[in-house]
Amino acid sequence: MPESAVTLKDVAARAGVHPATASRALNLETRLLVSDQTASRVLAAAAELGYQPNTVARSLRTRRSHTVGVLIPDLNNPLFPPIVRGLADRLESHGYVALIGNTDGDDVRERRVFEQMRARHVDGYVLATAHLHDPLLAEAAQSGVPVVLMNRIAADDSFPSVTVDNEAGVRLAVGHLVSLGHRDIACIAGPQDVSTGLVRYRSFRSAMTDSGLEVPDGRVAFARAFSIAEGYRCAREVLAAQGGCTAIAAGNDMLAVGCYRALDEAGLRCPADISVVGFNDMPFIDLLRPPLTTVAFSHFEVGAHAADLLIERMNGGQGAPTVIYVSPRLIVRGSTGRPS
Repeated sequence: MPESAVTLKDVAARAGVHPATASRALNLETRLLVSDQTASRVLAAAAELGYQPNTVARSLRTRRSHTVGVLIPDLNNPLFPPIVRGLADRLESHGYVALIGNTDGDDVRERRVFEQMRARHVDGYVLATAHLHDPLLAEAAQSGVPVVLMNRIAADDSFPSVTVDNEAGVRLAVGHLVSLGHRDIACIAGPQDVSTGLVRYRSFRSAMTDSGLEVPDGRVAFARAFSIAEGYRCAREVLAAQGGCTAIAAGNDMLAVGCYRALDEAGLRCPADISVVGFNDMPFIDLLRPPLTTVAFSHFEVGAHAADLLIERMNGGQGAPTVIYVSPRLIVRGSTGRPS
């Protein structure tokens, strides 16, 4: 039978069931309503006939597109592909397809991509782009479309969110440097209008205070983006400050890579002259020379948890927003050592 002519009724007839039963068996959301034996028979019949469900017609009937809009700030950042993999795999297992939009940290582009996805009637959003006081979040909340934040949290915890425990991770990094004997520790902080940048910076100052250490003027530089270029700029700023430092805690691995370039340019060795620690343990960071000491966490788990939270909301889940913190761990490599 030609593929274009195959209908749901044809599949039902081949499987020997009612069309409504065939429809339930072919839909991941309703498959549990039929027996395993019946579902297997229907799926086999669909495969034999080459049946392809009309997703457009089904979306009009159910008012669901089985697509999820995912906004990422920078797909060039190696952190995000494994996070998106965890998200997409979990969504796929529930019958959803992820539509990925890259914003490059541009608010105008973010809004345009968001609106384009809304025009395609996505069933929900996963935002890894959210700022702490993002007007787009308020608009999303008013639209009634489920939204989950990934690698971000809202200022008031008003959205379901998944992120690493940033405070615990920074304390691991600072504690490691202090245990090596470092007292003059600089910080290259991420953008302060996103939760990862702000929380990691505040946690750095708190960890230093708890260790009995001061953070003099000139020891902190604020990056405008989580990028190698900004890490380089900020590292040059810190190195130019009076008094010098023996270690740098970077807000993420991209900023730490920028530090390497600035140290090399200044004729300084890592870790012999200055130790560097990053955050995220992004893929291939262990291939740097020296390999980067960093705070690691399960990227895949962040994405999978975000998918679970969104699926719960899309299925009508209510109640207070859940915020999940993934546990970090310190990976010690060659970029940190005792101060000379």
